[in-house]
Amino acid sequence: MSLRTRFGPAGVPPMFRVMGLKTMTDVPRLLHEEGLDAFEYQASRWGAKPQIKQADAQKLGEAARQNDVRLSMHGSYFINLVGKKEVAEASKERILAAVTAADWMSAYVVVFHTGFYGKFDKDYALKTSIAELKEVSSRMKSMGIKAKLGPETMGRKSQIGGIDEIIAINREVENTQLVVDWGHLHALHQGSFKTVDDMRRVASKIEQELGTQTLRSMHCHFSKIEFGASGEKCHHTLDEAAYGPEFAMLAEVILEFGMHPTMICETPILDVDARKMKETLEQVIAQKQM
Repeated sequence: MSLRTRFGPAGVPPMFRVMGLKTMTDVPRLLHEEGLDAFEYQASRWGAKPQIKQADAQKLGEAARQNDVRLSMHGSYFINLVGKKEVAEASKERILAAVTAADWMSAYVVVFHTGFYGKFDKDYALKTSIAELKEVSSRMKSMGIKAKLGPETMGRKSQIGGIDEIIAINREVENTQLVVDWGHLHALHQGSFKTVDDMRRVASKIEQELGTQTLRSMHCHFSKIEFGASGEKCHHTLDEAAYGPEFAMLAEVILEFGMHPTMICETPILDVDARKMKETLEQVIAQKQM
């Protein structure tokens, strides 16, 4: 697959059922027809075993290849690597179920939420998460799994997932993929992305800590987001002016740093706003070339 910024939805857009969706293997074709080239399969309610048949996963992967759509997966929401042993063990099994199925469909990364601080301090929670993920990574290696682990930046103060924590996990754990949810970071820091410089500082930090290639090839989630004192509340569409951040600012950073991320849209109108993000980036590139 060529190196370029790719755009697509987090899950199947509702309108696809009107447009002729019969099975999941139709999704890559419908995305391609819309001019999109990424898709994040939602395994967010899976347990300790894959909830897709291997043959069906392989068919989805083949359809994605035929339509030049890059696949990723969002793993279970029921993951917490910090706290009670039985919870952490069950969480690791859910991650392994997701990466197993991701390998079947040739999805390159499984995105997941690392966990909650609970009664523990942040340093302990981070160190514990890293230790647990090292074990998961080791088991994946022994199983021959190629899909990468994608711990995601989070939007609530109770959750492990600040940019420094995600950088630390990517630095310490093998077979990880940097996943930055820009809306989450905006909410976590009470509306921190007001200017291009605000986003540029995050990009520079990533480049300094993890290197240029990791920065350029990051996996991203994006939406406008509503937040309160504790952080993220809910996602909004790109046209809702009352909320941020603005994708045009990130488009500037993508161009400036020579990035080619996979951009997954998480607004309520998944494919519509994914196309708007793509159009915005194209507009920014055209303006710079004038």
